[in-house]
Amino acid sequence: MRVELNKIYNEDCIQTMNRMPDNFIDLTVTSPPYDNLRTYNGYSFDFETIAKELYRVTKQGGVVVWIVGDATIKGSETGTSFKQALYFIECGFNLHDTMIYEKPNCYAFDSRQGRYKNIFEYMFIFSKGKPKTHNLIKDKPVKSAGKVFNSTKGRDKNGNLRKNNNVTALDFQVKYNIWKFSNDARGTKHPAIFPEQLANDHIISWSNENDIVYDCFMGSGTTAIAAIKENRNYIGSEISKEYCHIIEERINNHKKQLKLL
Repeated sequence: MRVELNKIYNEDCIQTMNRMPDNFIDLTVTSPPYDNLRTYNGYSFDFETIAKELYRVTKQGGVVVWIVGDATIKGSETGTSFKQALYFIECGFNLHDTMIYEKPNCYAFDSRQGRYKNIFEYMFIFSKGKPKTHNLIKDKPVKSAGKVFNSTKGRDKNGNLRKNNNVTALDFQVKYNIWKFSNDARGTKHPAIFPEQLANDHIISWSNENDIVYDCFMGSGTTAIAAIKENRNYIGSEISKEYCHIIEERINNHKKQLKLL
């Protein structure tokens, strides 16, 4: 049995991916349970098998967005995020970019620990070869927008100056790789949820309409909702039946808002 598009599977993600053909998924956007920061109803996961399967099912030029952080245990950060990043590289992925998600809030903090308050997670962008899609978001205003500059491109192979070119400054430049979002999903019955805009921006950046977007730890359904909004197909795996009910409710409410039901 092969997987169906636009469906959430209540099972371990390894089971879902085992039914996928090679080179099937355009983009994965996910955040795994890491260290002891979340219990996720007591479920655990086999990271190494998941990483290998993600490489197999990802299309050539496809991307995996892996959002992860580290716990501090006995005075030391675990480094789990870096260990996982290195393993993805061992599996064959390129580490295309290391991005930061600055969270809108964080846990209570005791300054006696002697370290600064942590408010970020890593967003590792892994690609299977060179990314086939990169619709980079441009949202940084350019102060000199509209101005015309005279530019030369150095010398040719004979040592002669190349012709001058007039270049007009753009209105906006590509956004930075540290992203900050407000929490737009408060009240959702799930212990760890990333903002819909975060999933939305990655889906815009690394996929095109009608592509297949996967989330191997679907959680509360944020990736699926963003995929629907941006006219992508989605597949999700979620081992918790309780969380699947949350996902179904959120997706149905979202479709009603879009008048798709």
